[in-house]
Parts: sequence; C-alpha cells; structure tokens
Amino acid sequence: MIEQYVWDLQEVDETKVAVVGGKGAHLGGLSRIEGIRVPGGFCVTTDAFRRIMAKAPSIDDRLDQLSRLSPDDREAIRTLSAQIRRTIEGIALPGDLAAAITRALSQSGEQAAYAVRSSATAEDLPTASFAGQQDTYLNVVGPAAILQHVSRCWASLFTERAVTYRQRNGIDHRTVHMAVVVQQMVFPQAAGILFTADPVTGNRKVATVDAGFGLGEALVSGLVNPDVFTVRHGEVVAKAIAAKQRAVHALPAGGTQEVAIDAQRQQQPTLTDAQVVRLVQLGRRIEAHFGRPQDIEWCLVDEGFQIVQSRPITTLFPIPETGDRENHVYVSVGHGQMMTDPMKPLGLSMWQLTAMVPMHEAGGRLFVDVTRRLASPASRDGLLEAMGKGDPLIRHALETVLDRDDFVPSLPDAGPGGPPAGGAPAPIETDPALVTELLERSQASIAALERDIRTKTGPALFDFLLEAFEEHKRVLRDPLSMQAIMAGMEATWWLNDKLREWLGEKNVADTLTLSAPDNITSEMGLALLDVADVIRPHSEVVAFLQGVEDEGFLDELTKLAGGTEARDAIEAYLDRYGMRCVGEIDITRPRWRERPSTLVPVILDNVRNFEPGAAERRFEQGRQKAQKKERDVLSRLRALPDGDRKADEVKGMIDRVRTFIGYREYPKYGIISRYFVYKQALLAEAERLVQANVLPEKEDAFYLTFRELHDVVRSHQVDDQLIEQRKDAFRSYHALTPPRVLTSDGEALTGAYRRDDVPAGALVGVPVSAGTIEGRARVILDMSEADLEAGDILVTAFTDPSWSPLFVGIAGLVTEVGGLMTHGAVIAREYGLPAVVGVEQATRLIRDGQRIRVHGTDGYVEILP
Repeated sequence: MIEQYVWDLQEVDETKVAVVGGKGAHLGGLSRIEGIRVPGGFCVTTDAFRRIMAKAPSIDDRLDQLSRLSPDDREAIRTLSAQIRRTIEGIALPGDLAAAITRALSQSGEQAAYAVRSSATAEDLPTASFAGQQDTYLNVVGPAAILQHVSRCWASLFTERAVTYRQRNGIDHRTVHMAVVVQQMVFPQAAGILFTADPVTGNRKVATVDAGFGLGEALVSGLVNPDVFTVRHGEVVAKAIAAKQRAVHALPAGGTQEVAIDAQRQQQPTLTDAQVVRLVQLGRRIEAHFGRPQDIEWCLVDEGFQIVQSRPITTLFPIPETGDRENHVYVSVGHGQMMTDPMKPLGLSMWQLTAMVPMHEAGGRLFVDVTRRLASPASRDGLLEAMGKGDPLIRHALETVLDRDDFVPSLPDAGPGGPPAGGAPAPIETDPALVTELLERSQASIAALERDIRTKTGPALFDFLLEAFEEHKRVLRDPLSMQAIMAGMEATWWLNDKLREWLGEKNVADTLTLSAPDNITSEMGLALLDVADVIRPHSEVVAFLQGVEDEGFLDELTKLAGGTEARDAIEAYLDRYGMRCVGEIDITRPRWRERPSTLVPVILDNVRNFEPGAAERRFEQGRQKAQKKERDVLSRLRALPDGDRKADEVKGMIDRVRTFIGYREYPKYGIISRYFVYKQALLAEAERLVQANVLPEKEDAFYLTFRELHDVVRSHQVDDQLIEQRKDAFRSYHALTPPRVLTSDGEALTGAYRRDDVPAGALVGVPVSAGTIEGRARVILDMSEADLEAGDILVTAFTDPSWSPLFVGIAGLVTEVGGLMTHGAVIAREYGLPAVVGVEQATRLIRDGQRIRVHGTDGYVEILP
C-alpha cells in the first residue's frame, strides 16, 4: 500500500518512533501541544528505508564487517561506512514510493522550500540523543531535489560519526532504521536553542537560551557565538550579548549562504527580554508534555515562535525521587566509598538494605539526604567538619548551597549533631586487646552466617537474609568498633595538629603510622608479594601465567613443574581475600574468587619487580622508619619549654594511633566478607531460576532489586521487558559523571579548592600521605590492565581496598576521588607513598607515560616537561 510510506506529522506522536524515528515522533508530539507551532510536513517511514536496504544485499556483508570493528578503528569504519552510503544513494527509488512522496508534496506546494531531515529510530531517546549524528538539508526546492535528499538522509545513517556513536553505545547497526522528515521551510529573523535546564550545572529551575540572527545553522555549525540569556522564575537573570558578524540565510532557488550582518546590528540583542521569557514559557510547556528537561530548537518568524525540534537533555544527572516539593541536598555515597561507577539494581538495593542511614538512588548511584542536618545549626557544623576531613570538595559544595540563604531553611536544633570531628579522643583505653576482641567478634559473626545460610533456599532464604541484614547493621553499630575507629582517626589528627604547632612539621602522623599492626588491607598487598615468591623460581609457571585468558588456569597449573605449589599459594590467598574486587560495594561485581585471572597481571608485576622476601622486608623497614621518627620527634619535643609534658602526651598518642589505626580497614573487610556469602546464596537461587526457565541467565538477577528477586523466587514469573530496560539504563549511566553534591533542583556541585599556595598550572588535591616523588605516570582505569615498573606513579579515578596489591609496586598515588581517611589514603600512608587525592579530572589531564611530581605533603601535582 502506498499509504504506509508517508505519514503526515499530525498523524504521529511519541508512540510511533519505530515508524517515523525519534525526530519525527517528537515533532508529531510537539504539534499536538496546545500553543506550540510546528512547521507542517510529513514523514517518509522506516518501511521505505527497509525496502531500499533490501535492494542491496551487499550491505549485509558490510554490516557484519562493521560489527566486528573496534570503535577506535577509524580508518576501517571510514572506508566501510562510505561504501554503504554510496550503495544506498545509488539505489533508484521505486515508482510507487517516489509517487507517494510527490503526492504529499503537492498538498503543500511542490515548488515550496522544505527542510529534509533524518529521523532515526535510535535518536532523541532519553538515554542517547544522537544529536548531530545524521544529516539535515535546508531549503530544498522541487520534487527531484527532495527525492535525492531523502536518499541522502537514508545514507547518513552510516556516516562515520553515526557508526562510531552506535558502536560506543553498544547499539546494533541492524536494529536502527531511518525515517525522513520533510518539513515546510521557515525563514526566521532569529533562531537558536533553548535548554529547559542549565546544561552546565544541571539546575532544572534555570533555563538558558542561545540565539542568533537568521537560520539556526550558524549557531549549530559554530559560525557565530550566540547571545546567551539565563532565565529563572520567569525573569531574565543574566545575559551575554555577542558580536554576531555572520548569519546563514536561505537562497530563493534553494540552499543556504553565509551573509554579513550590518555593523550597527551586530551588538544588538537577538531577542527582547519579553521574547526570551515567552520562549521559556513555551519550553516549560514542552518539558511538561515530554516529562523531562528538553533541548529545543526554535525559530522566530513574524514575532511568533515556531519549534523545529525537541529532544531530551541526556547529559543531566537524574534527581532522586522524593514525592514532595521540598528542597533537598544530597551527598554522594560513592565518593566516600571510593566507587563512583554506576551500580546494578541488586547492588543498589543490597547496599540500601545494609546501610546505617537511608539512601536514595539516582543515575545508578546512591546519595544521602543531608538537608535536615544542614538546616540545624548544631548538626551543621559537625557535618561540615566531618565532610571536610573526608573530602574538602564536598564541604565547599555544601557551603555553596548554604550561601544561598533561601535554599536550606534554618530549623531549631531538634536532634543530635554530626559525628565527633577532632577534640577529645574516644573514651577507650589504648589496649591492643580491644582490637583483638573486635576482630574475633567479626570473624565469629561471619562464621555463623556461613553456617546458618547453607540450608536456606527459596523464599526462606530471603527471610533469613532480611534477619542477616539486621545482624550486619548491629555489627556495624557496635559501639566499641566505632570508638576504635574514631580513636585512631582522632589520634592522627591530634598528632598532625600538635606537631605542626610545636615542631613546625606537616603530616608527621604519615610516618608514625608506617607498618601499623592489624591493617587487613595493607596485609593483603604484602601477601601477594609472598605469592610471587612461591611462583618466581618456576619459569614454566611464570610463562604459563603470561598467557592466561580464562578462569580455568588454576586447575591447569598442576600440570606444570612447581604448578601445584603456585596453585596452593593463590588458593590460600583467595581463601583470605577472594571476596574482594574493584567496586566491591556493588555485590554484583565479580569477586577475585570468581575471576582470579584479575590478579595475574599484579602477580607477574611482583615477580618481575621484587626480590624474594620483599613483603617481610618492606613491613620491617616501615616499622623501623616509624620508630626512628618517634625517637626523633620525642627528642626534639623534650628540648622545648615544657618539653617533657609535650613528649609524654605525644608518646601516648603515638601508641594510641599505632594501636587503633590499622583497625580502620577491618569493618569494610567484614562487610565485603558478608557480601560474598550473600552473593553466593543469591546466585545459587538465580541458577535454580535458570534451570526452571524463569531467567535466561543467572546474571539477569542483578537487574532486579532484592525485593523484586524475592518476588520472582516466590512466583516463578519475571518481567523480561523490565530487565531489558534496566540493562539499557545501566549502560547509559556510565556516560554520567556523578556529582559530589546534588540538589533537588538538579544542580550538580563539585566544589572547589580555596588554595593560593600552589604553583601556576599545578593540579590541586588533598594531601593525604607526605613526601615528594617524581616519576612516570601510569594512568590505569582497570586494575586487570596494570603493567607497572618500579618507580611508577599510579594515576586513577578511585582506589578501594582491592587496589592495595598495586600499591606495593608504585612510588606514588594520584586519584580523582578521596579524602584524608579514605582507604587509598590510609594504605598510601601505611606503605609510605606520597599521595594526593581528590584531583579533579586527573585521569584526563595527566597522560599515561608523562613525568609528574607528586607533592604529598602540600597536596598538588606538577606535570613536568
């Protein structure tokens, strides 16, 4: 039927993406909104595109070749995509299809001017806008030219940039089809873009308008700088008027050209304030219709606005759902836990169920609502102090919000303040037996969990786990555990403050805590050196490990000379530390026990870079260095006025910090140990669902929350579409950068360092481990791809405890996320590595292989020539 190839814009809406593509569907939806004017036109449907593609079987082979290419193989993509485009443009339109398009044109006037615009089915989506990936042709006149440009639009599905974009977003080329929008051309006095949320800060209460004279093509192509208007609460609150020297205008016979703007008009505003406000009101109406912030292309024609496109703004970080209209301030959990990657739904819900405070999900990350604590003067100071010690950027971001007097209401002091932040040490004795008792309590609790969970399956397992989560939280709330953690941290702060005051020396505690006892995370790094000692003498084992590609290698080892000893050493390591992995707060991440090949590159680095006995030597060297520093500090203090008293106080604090600081790492080890027990039980349940043909794969369970998985186990029914939607959403979350602080207006605040004591051009961060080191930067985002040499400086986004095996082989550390007492900082001090954390965009600003100098005492990094 002829009708299937052409639909009028008035006939379509957002439900017709498969028929008319994203742009066509959105334009149809726009045309139905009261008060919104959209230039008339029609869509050539995806059925027409499929019919054309079917005429060229050779395209299938080329699509197969494309699918096998890496997104980075630009030359091969360029060649193949050009071949596909030439093939499509060379196919003659069938007579009935050409007649359908020509008939639609005749209703508006065949010689009228049109915009011919690509409209792909994977376009203008909530998670991927595809902006600028396909082609648009303006001011096309006459049926022959329009038919030719329809073919060009089809072909533009395979521009190099569109192909690369799909490959990077994991979208199969065969699943995307192209419709074409043929729309009456408008000849505007001005045109531009309206963002109904601030695209930089994310604030949903702020709209920005970019405007220029003539067609919007001048702005999109970067030919001119736009006028920029900022609108909040219905009024223009800021504007920047650009010198607009050029514009793009339509030619009478078709096509466009650049024209110069009269000198006296160049500095004139494109729009009046009243027009800007009216445009934003239209934008709010469009935003309400589509249910999310929009990126809108508009034209001003005869004093009225026409809308030529609207798409979701996909770069905005989502806002946690609250169900109220109150103001909220959220702090990122991931920045405190050293894991800013998105988490899968099961991981999110498990952390929420076992956390000590309520947590809110947005963009695959977790946030804590701190609004009430900021509103109360008593709790505010404690919160800011604690946040500042953890991450100064979070403190500054919170202070930025507080500076806006109207956002956080001031409430009377109704509850307890924040955690103690300095001052008097926690009221427990400096007694190593207390730490021993805490370790034994934790181990006993985990052993009981492992014993009791063995017999639990089906719905009974989930009931048991809900009880286990209460025990989990009881262990975390153990008052003695909290006192021990605070005792070590407060003793560190006290020593640094007092010794700077009395001796003029910064961060002395960094040296005094070297090789502190009972630090499970630093022991984990040293233990992998011992594994390397077992493997190093056996050249056949070393050669075998260099070629490991799958997880069956441990069984293969026993066939080699020395392989049994190597396997036993690795197995023993996994028995103690196999529950760990990068991003370990997400229960769905593969653990070392599940993917032991992750450790192989680190083991091989240790074999190559160290001599036998390195673990014991390293620990002893650190201990002796700490003892030497202690003697030096006490000697210098005794020479001061009132020196004996000062020395006695400092000696007491040194003993206290060495007693308790190692325990700081143990509660996380206990949490992750429990998590692995939970995970094994849940995966066994998921495997039973696979056997019962309820789930296609057991890992599909990761895309359900704990309660949803419980329901599936009870009912043996699952919503397959929900799982697919969750997979798509999870993929899209990787493109989002989580903010340290987020408001309910959607504003993402990263904070800033208020420092004037660093050299020009230096990268500023938090000083967490003293010393200065110069060396080669190794920018590593995946621990399994580590390839380190002695003297290298590790530069990465974040480090949780699982990264500590790398710390034994590096000379310094730089991370984008972190604070004074986060795990990476604690282990850097433990190993005596100069370290600066919280360096914004360090992995982008520092190139792999560059020489850098890390100032761990003063908190900055220099990139060397």
